[in-house]
Amino acid sequence: MAETKNTTDHETIRRWVEARGGRPAHVKGTGGKDDPGILRIDFGAPDDALEAIDWEEFFAKFDENGLSFLYQEKDGQGKDSRFNKFISRDSHDRG
Repeated sequence: MAETKNTTDHETIRRWVEARGGRPAHVKGTGGKDDPGILRIDFGAPDDALEAIDWEEFFAKFDENGLSFLYQEKDGQGKDSRFNKFISRDSHDRG
């Protein structure tokens, strides 16, 4: 089974996402004027349900909501994994 890691470090998250061709995004129709809404990582061709946001806005919302980034470096076959999930910092040890 592939090992998962957990972090709140912005640079670690950014490097992991960009190394896999991802970019910060939010779900269209969520949030408001100064609130990006539900955060996601968009990989490959842009997903129509998502809208790109900049890293500054992404991390402001990430920290404001007390989120942690759960992710895998490699999948079960040893290839780069895209598995990621946002969880509450209170529900998992910080990395």
